[in-house]
Order: sequence, then C-alpha cells, then structure tokens
Amino acid sequence: MAINRPVDENSHVYLIDGSGYIFRAYHALPPLTRSDGTPVGAVQGFCNMLWKLLEDLKGEDQPSHLAVIFDHSGKSFRNDLYPQYKAHRPPAPEDLVPQFSIIRDATRAFGTPCIEMENYEADDIIATYARMAEAKGADVTIVSSDKDLMQLVSDRVSMFDAMKNKRIQAPEVMEKFGVGPDKVIDIQSLAGDSVDNVPGVPGIGVKTAALLINEYGDLDTLLARAEEIKQKGRREKLLNHADDARISRDLVTLKVDTPVTDDMAEFGLSEPDPETLVGFLKEMEFRTFTRKVEEALGAPAADESGDATAPIDRSKYECVTEMADLERWIARAGEVGHVAVDTETDALSATASGLVGISLATAPGEACYIPLAHIDPEGSGDMFDTGAAPDQLDMDTALAALKPMLEDPAILKIGQNFKYDLGVLSRYGIDVAPYDDTMLLSYVIAAGLEKHGMDALAEKHLGHQCIPFKEICGTGKSQITFDKVPLDKATLYAAEDADVTLRLWEILKPAMVGRKKATVYETLERPMPAVLSDMERAGIKVDPDQLHRLSSDFAQKMAAAEAAAHEAAGREFNVASPKQIGEILFGDMGLPGGKKTKTGAWSTDAKVLDELAAEGHAMPVALLEYRQFAKLKSTYADALLDHINRQTGRVHTSFSLAATTTGRLSSTEPNLQNIPIRTEEGRKIREVFIAEPGNVLVAADYSQVELRLLAHIAGVDALKQAFRDGVDIHAMTASEVFDTPIEGMDPMVRRKAKAINFGVIYGISAFGLANQIDVSREEAKNFIEAYFEKFPGIRAYMDAMKQQVADTGYVETIFGRRAHFPSIKDKNPNMRMFAERQAINAPIQGSAADVIRRAMIRMPDAIAKANLDARMLLQVHDELVFEVPEAQADQLIALTQDVMMNACRPALELSVPLVVDAKAGATWGEAH
Repeated sequence: MAINRPVDENSHVYLIDGSGYIFRAYHALPPLTRSDGTPVGAVQGFCNMLWKLLEDLKGEDQPSHLAVIFDHSGKSFRNDLYPQYKAHRPPAPEDLVPQFSIIRDATRAFGTPCIEMENYEADDIIATYARMAEAKGADVTIVSSDKDLMQLVSDRVSMFDAMKNKRIQAPEVMEKFGVGPDKVIDIQSLAGDSVDNVPGVPGIGVKTAALLINEYGDLDTLLARAEEIKQKGRREKLLNHADDARISRDLVTLKVDTPVTDDMAEFGLSEPDPETLVGFLKEMEFRTFTRKVEEALGAPAADESGDATAPIDRSKYECVTEMADLERWIARAGEVGHVAVDTETDALSATASGLVGISLATAPGEACYIPLAHIDPEGSGDMFDTGAAPDQLDMDTALAALKPMLEDPAILKIGQNFKYDLGVLSRYGIDVAPYDDTMLLSYVIAAGLEKHGMDALAEKHLGHQCIPFKEICGTGKSQITFDKVPLDKATLYAAEDADVTLRLWEILKPAMVGRKKATVYETLERPMPAVLSDMERAGIKVDPDQLHRLSSDFAQKMAAAEAAAHEAAGREFNVASPKQIGEILFGDMGLPGGKKTKTGAWSTDAKVLDELAAEGHAMPVALLEYRQFAKLKSTYADALLDHINRQTGRVHTSFSLAATTTGRLSSTEPNLQNIPIRTEEGRKIREVFIAEPGNVLVAADYSQVELRLLAHIAGVDALKQAFRDGVDIHAMTASEVFDTPIEGMDPMVRRKAKAINFGVIYGISAFGLANQIDVSREEAKNFIEAYFEKFPGIRAYMDAMKQQVADTGYVETIFGRRAHFPSIKDKNPNMRMFAERQAINAPIQGSAADVIRRAMIRMPDAIAKANLDARMLLQVHDELVFEVPEAQADQLIALTQDVMMNACRPALELSVPLVVDAKAGATWGEAH
C-alpha cells in the first residue's frame, strides 16, 4: 500500500504509462475469460507486467514513489482544439472494454496510486508530475516507450522501456528524432502523427524536419523564414501548411500544468498488502500467478485441503494391494459421488493393449494406484522377489469389485481423454457411465487457444509439471512397457494422473458453465467418447489379399512410370531425388519455370511438376504418376496391412476429439479420413474395405452440407431457394454469375462455378481461384466480384466474421461451439489474413461437424430401437459408414437418412433441407 512520503532531492519518482501497459498486455496474450465469462486476458497481462516491474526494481535503484497513470477516456481538451484529433482510431476491442475498470482495481490491489483525470490524457498527467518532481530536485523515470513523452526527457527525467529493458535518455531521443528532447515538439509539429491524426506538414517526415529545425533553430523561426528555403517543394509545403504545423504543435505539446489533485507525497512506495492483492488475484482466478505472489509476499497459507490448486504432494499417494483397501476406496467414491479414473496399459492402442492397473482420485491429494498386471522385469533390483510378480490384487477379483462402482449411475466418473479408458475397460466387460472428460471441457472452453492434453492443462491451470512418461519408462530401444515399472514409481506416475484429472475437473467444470457452454458440452462433446470408443472397438474389415495385389500393382506401375521418366530424360536417374530431377528438368532440358530454393536446389514440388505436365512435357507427367503410385503403395496398401489386428482381422483407427479448432474429428493409426477418392487409382483403396460374410457396408453422406449451411448462416435467399427446389447449385451459380442458361451449359462453366462455391467457404483469393480453374488472375477477380454481386449476403457474412474475430478473437457455430483464432492479433499481416480466412470458414465447417456429431450420437439408440444388427464403423467428415446384415440394409439406409437429415432438430430449424445420399455395397467403394 502506498505511504505518505514527501518528494525531495533524494527521491526517485516512477510514473507508469498505464494505458500503454493495457494495450501491450492485451495484444501480447491470447483471450482469457473468468469462469463467469468475464474477459480477463489483458488484466492478467497487466498484473504480470506490473509485478515484474516491481520485482525488477527491488534493490539499490528501488523507487521512492510510484504511480500508474491512465487515460480517462478517448476524449480530451485536444478534441476541442482540433475535432479530427484521434478521430479515425478504431474503438477499443469489445472484449477489452470491460477490462479497463478491472485493471484500475488491479492497480489499487497492488497498493499503487491509480491516477486519471477527465478531459486530460495520461501523458499530460505524467508531464505535470514529472516537472513537479523535477522542480523538487527528484529524479523521475517514466515507464513507457511512447515517443510523445520523449519531449519530457532532461537531466533528471528519463524513460524506461520495460519490454526491452532499455532506458531512454537524451542520446536515445537524438537517435529517434535527430534533435535533443527540447526540440521534439518542433519535429512532431512538422512530421505530424497519422496514428493520432495530427496533421503536421504533408510530405515532411522526421528526417526532413530534423534537418530544418537544426538549420533554423525552432518552428517559429522556420515558419517565419520559410520563403528563404531553396527547395521549392519544401518551401511551398511550409508556406501552405504553416497553420497545420502550429495546430499540430498545440496538439503534441504536453500540458505540464494539468490541475492534478493527487499529492505526489501519497505516491510513496511500499510492499502490496498480501491479503488485498492475493484476494484480488484469486477473484480473477489467476491460480499460478496467485501462488507465485503468495510465496513472494509470504502470505499466510490458506487451508488447502480439497483445494484443486494446492501444491501436489505425491508422497501421499497409496498403492492398493489389499481388497480391504480397494473396498475402502470404492466406498469413498460412493460417499463423494464422483471419482477420477485413469487406466495404465502395456501399449498405446485402446483396442489392442492389455490393462496393467487403474488409478482413482476422490479429492485433490487423495489418489491411489491399483496394480493388476505388473510383472518382474529382468534386472529390476530388489523391488521384486526373483522370478515372481509383485504383490498385487487378482485382476478378475479387483475388476469384479470395481465394476458396480464404475457403472453406478449415481457416481460420476471423471477422465482425461476418457475415450481411451472407456475402450480399454469395455474390453474387460465394464461399461463406464456416467462420465465427464476434462480434455473435452477444456476443448469447449478454449478450442484454438491452447493444447488440451493433461500436461499442458496441468501447467496452465495448476502450475504443475506432471512426471514425464519417459522418466518412468525410458526412451528408444531401452524403453519398457508400463507392466515392467516397479510399483513405487508406477504409483507416483499413475496416481498423479488421477489426482491432476480431478483437480482439472474442479476448475474446468464450473468454468465451462460460467462461459455458458454447458449445452455445447452436453449435446456435442460428452456423449462422443462412448460413441467413438464403440466404433474403434468395432473396426472395419479389410481384404489382405486385395491389399497385396494392389501393392504389387502399384509397384509395377511405379516401375513403368520410372522407365518412362528415364526414357524422357535420356538417361537413368534416381526418381526419388529432387536434386537430380531439378538438374535434369532445368539444367539438362532447360525447361521454363525453374526456381531455386533457399538451399540452392531446384524446386520440384507438385505445383512445379503440374505446370510442366500441363505443357505436355513427358518427364514431369511420368514423375507425377510415379509419385502418385508410390504414395498409394506406401501410405495405403502397405500401411493398411501393418494395421490389421491379428485377432479381429480388422483395422481399428483412433478418432481424435480435440485435435481441430472447428470440432472436426481426425483419425490416426491409421488415418482413414484421407482415403483418396478423386482418382480411379485412389478409389481402388476403398475396395479393400469389406463387410463380413452375409453383411454389407452402408455409406451415408451429407450432400453439399457446407454450402447448405453457408446459405442458412449467411441468409442468401437465392441459394436457400435453390436448395429447397433441389436445383443443381453449381449450375445455378454458373447461370447467375456468368449469365448463361442452365440448359446446355458447358461443363467447364459449371466447374468454375463449383470452384467458386467451395472456394468462397475457405476465403479463396483471386490468385488461388486463378490457379484452380486455369484463368488469369484478373478473370478470377472478376468472377469473385460477380459472385458477390449476385449473392451479397455472402460478402456481408464474410465481413461480419472478419469483424467478429477482430473484436473478440473467436467465431461460433450455429450450435454455439466457439473457435478461437489468437493469430488475429499477430504482428504479421499474413498471419492475420490467415486467421480471417479461418474465421470465415470455421462457422460453416464447425457447424457441419456439429451436425454430424449430433447424428452420430443418436444413431446407436436409433439402431437399437429398430432392432437392427448394425454397427457404426467410421466417420469421414460428412460421411458415416455402417456394417449391417444384407437383409437389413434398406431399413438401415432409411433410418440413417432420417436421423442425419433431422440431426439439427429440435434445437434448430434450418432454412434449407439437409440431403443424405446412402448406398449399400459389399465394399466401401461399392457403397459409394
């Protein structure tokens, strides 16, 4: 808290430009909101910056006095002098406005004077206090990098740029302006300031102004003798804009006689009051920062029992090896009504790994590990009896005791990335329900802002670093599986996972509710792990013999393409060597369009080869064919063989729920969402996915769902009506944009319209469209402009999304899913433009992802109620794949179409119909 201390010649007064701190903090950090939805990202940044400054100033150079000065508002007396002053500055971002008052509260919580005055800017108040302190013989440091304050620098007044840790004195001012501090006002009067709309003299910049002022001495003398200037341009500018220079001087001159009412003696610096500051930080929910401040100030430790943010003490974890102890933990879970659960396995795949142990947590700090299948690793030391497994519970007995609790509807189970644990436990006959997933809670709150893995969440929300897996199991060839880890180490690692998960749940669950995202979580996220776990466990059958044949076929075609490339080159070379390819194409053959990379080698990427192939050059054609077949062979034919589960004869992919910003699922090990379909050769890959004997595969695919959602979201009446009427949307667009009748339309014209329709969703540029449909950039630009003229609602939508992401940092889907794009604040304009394109696409792609999620969640119950023996196997963006007895195929198709087409109801009534194409076949390819 500030103390009363007179300012004298022994004093050192620090005046902090608080408004500058606010905007630096806002633009430096991603958006952050409190559990009640209040934005606090700039508040956190401000607190961090102020705390760091106060900590850095401790020691011999510690100030005697300190105050933070703020702008009162965007208006000041300067607007009366010159109404255009700062007139074109954009309003403060929407999510920053409510933080202004909170930052004032933060300043007071630090015990620091918080100064502002109506009708005056912060710079004027700083100038007044600086001159007052200087008159008393005190030293003054202005904490700011604002060039407008450099006019105040003197022998006793300096500036300090805290971000660069750089002090600004007369030499630095000279470097900046070419004159000393006493002439800064003259320079700014001539050069003006486009940011603040200070006119200055047009055409005269800082360097020219410095030359003039150094020659004529000051502004008045320069203007009085302007006719003497030899350079005609400068002379005329000064004569014609002398009044602009004078009004600019009035605008840039800081008032050193602002009628301040706060006495500097009240700026005396002292330590913040721990209770006040810690209380404020806790209210803001800055948990990690709060702990750091508590430790630094020696604040009395609060009662941390049951506190999610209390330091983690691994020594309290229990290794459960007796049934009586296990029953005690099960009873405790029943008492509190919730329990965090985590499984440890001997492999990464939920569908192929063996269960090694289970960890539980019932409260922060109350966690245990239940080993079930540990073995004696060779050379493990004295931990184990030679040749025998460690003391642990019999797996069947333990799981029989745990099963009622894990399936009890009155006990909430809590997991992190719980789909994995659900899959593991389901293979042991345990169907866990109900559950919460902390990864998905974080995903709903902060998609696009941060990673949602446990380690990242623990560090962010708990200030805690989890034990790395490699520290327990090693790395590389020496890595062991978890069943070989000694029980003491296994307990620390496994129980920590459950403890951290429970703590994260206690923080994230109320935060999710506070952000009003409970509906998104409950309807789009929480049901999905169980749905996907069942799909992963089901897998999809593949024909290994067909894969072998395809691999052989692709190998032969690779050899043929390689031979063709050698023949075209006139010699043999390594077709997998970009260096050799470049030397032949652009060196030996002298083909046009060659560009070298930073390494000095010729670029031979797909785009380069495509352009050369389009010109009819044989070697690039052959190389593209070789690359196509090589990718099909290695990525699909050979890789899929490696992924066949020996026990099931099926491929079991893993779906990721929180890997994208928009809510789209992704697929790994193997990735079944990027099976190629555009080429005949690529489509052959889908033929290897087959149904079991007596069954068929059914593929159900939303038709043009993203375009339909664009029409709905952007409110484009013409598109909406076309979809209602079942019109060919691409032909209709072509007719509108290119003014050509639909009947007898050239297919190439329709193709161009199709490229525009889909390109607009992704914010396509004229350059991108030109490359895609092979027209000039000018033609592509005209096409896009014509498109927007015919469908103005689309441009309005795009502009609205750009504005929203600029103001808030996020956009939302039709169901309220929020996608954040922090790069909208990036200093790099290309990054900002990329964020804008993402923001245009995200509500559309994200809404499509939400629609199919809603359909997937409903399908299992719909199948069960219809008494069908069908299983949902795959989701590929807008498509669902099922396996069903052949006799039930038609019934499943009708059911699936009904569920998918009505997926939005009753939550939302779309203004366009959803259409689903569905077909049955013996293979996935045949079902398309």
